[in-house]
Amino acid sequence: MRWGFAKGSLMAGGLFLAGSLCAAQQAASPSTERKVKTRVTPVYPDLAARMHIYGRVKLEVTIAPDGRVRNVKLLGGNPVLALAAQDAVKEWKFFSGPEETVQIVECDFHQ
Repeated sequence: MRWGFAKGSLMAGGLFLAGSLCAAQQAASPSTERKVKTRVTPVYPDLAARMHIYGRVKLEVTIAPDGRVRNVKLLGGNPVLALAAQDAVKEWKFFSGPEETVQIVECDFHQ
């Protein structure tokens, strides 16, 4: 009986180890790719943890010439995870560039 309790406790505790990782990908030619200067990690939503929701959120990010994120558009992913990914990516800073650029960012929420 004790083993069942310990096993259940370990599984429940594992939910708190869930994390996320976001990576920027180019949406156009390699010459227009902007590197991330400051990255904010998305907070894994409590509702997603309780529902055991994991997965990837795909975002289109418009970056101003000064490196600030001007716009974030959801391209795909679980709606429960999408808001956390959008909120985090809005806070990112990219290196400056000669013009406004658009890149694809994927945030992977995993256990």
